[in-house]
Amino acid sequence: MTAKILFVSLGCDKNRVDAEKMLGLLGLSGYQVTDDESEADVIIVNTCSFISDAKQESIDTILQMASWKKEGRCRALIATGCMAQRYADEIRSQLPEVDAVVGTTAYDTIAEVVDRALNGERSEQFDDLKKIALPEGRRVLTTGGHFAYLKIAEGCDKHCTYCAIPSMRGPFRSVPKEDLIREARQLAEDGVKELILVAQETTLYGTDLYGRKCLHELIRELAGIDGIVWIRVLYCYPEEIYDELIECMKSEKKFVHYLDLPIQHSNDEILRRMGRRTSEADLRAIIGKLRTEVPDIILRTTLICGFPGETREQFEDLCRFINEMEFDRLGVFTYSQEEGTPAARMDGQIDEETKLSRQDELMELQQEISLDLNERLKGCETDVLIEGYVPNENVYIGRGYGDAPDVDGFVFVSSDENLETGDFVRVKITGSSEYDLIGELMTRL
Repeated sequence: MTAKILFVSLGCDKNRVDAEKMLGLLGLSGYQVTDDESEADVIIVNTCSFISDAKQESIDTILQMASWKKEGRCRALIATGCMAQRYADEIRSQLPEVDAVVGTTAYDTIAEVVDRALNGERSEQFDDLKKIALPEGRRVLTTGGHFAYLKIAEGCDKHCTYCAIPSMRGPFRSVPKEDLIREARQLAEDGVKELILVAQETTLYGTDLYGRKCLHELIRELAGIDGIVWIRVLYCYPEEIYDELIECMKSEKKFVHYLDLPIQHSNDEILRRMGRRTSEADLRAIIGKLRTEVPDIILRTTLICGFPGETREQFEDLCRFINEMEFDRLGVFTYSQEEGTPAARMDGQIDEETKLSRQDELMELQQEISLDLNERLKGCETDVLIEGYVPNENVYIGRGYGDAPDVDGFVFVSSDENLETGDFVRVKITGSSEYDLIGELMTRL
């Protein structure tokens, strides 16, 4: 009887891509996928270790899944991903329930690891952190099929003082264009209409392989693929935004007018202590240029509050900056003291209560900004990608070009016509809340 695999993937969309590729490899090897824990012969937990909460979630999930060794038919429990890479020794000594550990650049060996685990062999599989795993075969999409993430690079060279990503994912290295184009074509053949380009930092794409920034060249090639309607870019470090990329956004119709700029803070001293490469003046200049060149651009950012030594005055500087910049989308993390990072050893560590209070303050400020921005959209028309239906409310759920999945809001669409997931429609905005929009169908696209 064919063994069944239960796959649990935690953390970011980059981790999701690895999970989808592993699922594809397991399918090629004849394994079946199940979502029923009691039916799984093997359970794989693709872990995250970005911040302490993510690490704890990974541990809790491993322990929860381990119970199926007694309650179900599970014969092997495997840990993959960032926590597996970073804490292999601790997993070995403190989580004996785990039968195999697979590092971030060795996930292309997952089928072999499962084979060994089912034969009762405990194993560990790691590879050079300078490697890029490029497994053959199609991914198994876990996004519903109408959109997919395309991971264009691995690792990071920035070495921000709070971040452990380089120790888990290695140095920055771009995926060759030809591999990305082939993967994107396969995704389009499988029905994907929106490609979302991701990496630890997308804006440096190509610098290591081709000696120049060439994200704009990649986008133009991807735009030539039949079936792809939207191309969205996440994780653009603000200091690396360049003129050719802006020009590409202005001229390439498939490149949606949306950028994710993780600025983390605005106070110059905090930025310096974080190891960031921008100042407040730099950020103002970059944001101003983007909005001048692309007037309808939607800008998302993420912030860290409670960084070591952050004074009340520095936090208020950040609040003023956010109030003045009026980011369309914004998320806030509390600082996480990650072992092995320079920031973890800094003086002035801030207590959790203060960090959480500052996070709440920032999010309340952003709610006011977001509500005001959304109210300005009443009466406007926008393109929307339909993603589902709410029967008891008789409305469709969709995303506009300004909404990335999982992190941004929705557009709730009333329609007398039957719509399908993956349809693109034109919608007139009739109402709004802090994060979502309400509209009515104008026409199909």
